[in-house]
Amino acid sequence: MKRRNFIKASTIASTSVMVPQFLKGVNSENIARSRQGKNLVVIQFSGGNDGLNTIIPYQNDRYYKNRPTLGIKANEVLKVSDNLGFNPAMASLRSLYDEGLMSIINSVGYPNPDRSHFRSMDIWHTASDSNEYLSTGWLGRYLDSNCSGCQSPHHALEVDDTLSLSLKGVEKNGFAMSNPNQLKRISDNKFLKSIVHHHEHEHEENVEYLYKTLADTHASANYLYQKSKVHKTEVKYPKGAFANDLKQIAELMTADADIKIYYANLGGFDTHVGQKNKQARLLKTYSDAMSAFVKDLKNNGLLDDTLIMTFSEFGRRVQQNASGGTDHGTANNVFLIGGNLKRKGFYNSAPDLKKLDKGDLIYQVDFRKIYATILDDWLDASPTQILGKQFEKIII
Repeated sequence: MKRRNFIKASTIASTSVMVPQFLKGVNSENIARSRQGKNLVVIQFSGGNDGLNTIIPYQNDRYYKNRPTLGIKANEVLKVSDNLGFNPAMASLRSLYDEGLMSIINSVGYPNPDRSHFRSMDIWHTASDSNEYLSTGWLGRYLDSNCSGCQSPHHALEVDDTLSLSLKGVEKNGFAMSNPNQLKRISDNKFLKSIVHHHEHEHEENVEYLYKTLADTHASANYLYQKSKVHKTEVKYPKGAFANDLKQIAELMTADADIKIYYANLGGFDTHVGQKNKQARLLKTYSDAMSAFVKDLKNNGLLDDTLIMTFSEFGRRVQQNASGGTDHGTANNVFLIGGNLKRKGFYNSAPDLKKLDKGDLIYQVDFRKIYATILDDWLDASPTQILGKQFEKIII
């Protein structure tokens, strides 16, 4: 592998300190084009959220038989249909459902599921088959597809210190930034700034690439820092890192930042032991922060042009374990939130607990159908080109 290719493939070239080759040609003057079109916000539940205790089939005796102590009692469920309801910790999200701002897709997965956190997350990130190994993510390949405005280094922004595989392409990657103030301080380092303005080695390809990377990082840092100061929300968000991430996204969106895709993460869902209270805290964190985020977008006229997708790498097994938790499973629910949904409420019926695969749910909706729909209808891109094969779209 050539040194330059190694640099492009390395993780550090995808962080806010050093960003990848697709930044070439970007500077502080041409970086300031306004955002246009629709926004996509992807929320990742890391660890494998238990979907059955999130959207609860409270009328199903098999649910309670398999979860004699872990099952949420029917009188505690926040009921929204004749047989399904939200976890009681999700009152804020239930309100969004009641407003017609949610679509819930049950039993989402893929053929021959893998129960490894890392492998299953890779499959979701890359949109690969379970026996296929890809080094680029579905959104990274979208960036590679010459999408409109993708020359901007932060066209896809992950609110984190590292970049997920989902946002890594061959030629273009997303941009990772946890805090614009911190990023600005790093980029303003005198040593880095002196390198940015030093060009005598441009004849050497690898050195030129590094110079260009630093120069474009400096420009992006300035741009994101400036945009972060344009608008300060009046909406009160809950305390905590996840709510702060959503607040930061809302402020950048309201400031008309040149960003089309946002990515954030909420971890801690690997609930093998003592699941009930732990999951309840996480679901409340998500629901309360999401409620504030949606209110913020609505107040600023952004909700109709925003689609929020929340997923986890897999669900949990139907039967509780001996430690008051659940082990790695398969199919799960996916949440879609937005002001312009075509299909509101439940997209499909509850998981079939009579028909299991060795104790696991059988998927009904391939997650790549959701991706194909988002790519075609929301990002105006070719699903077949990016996903490598054709998947039937669903109604979002």
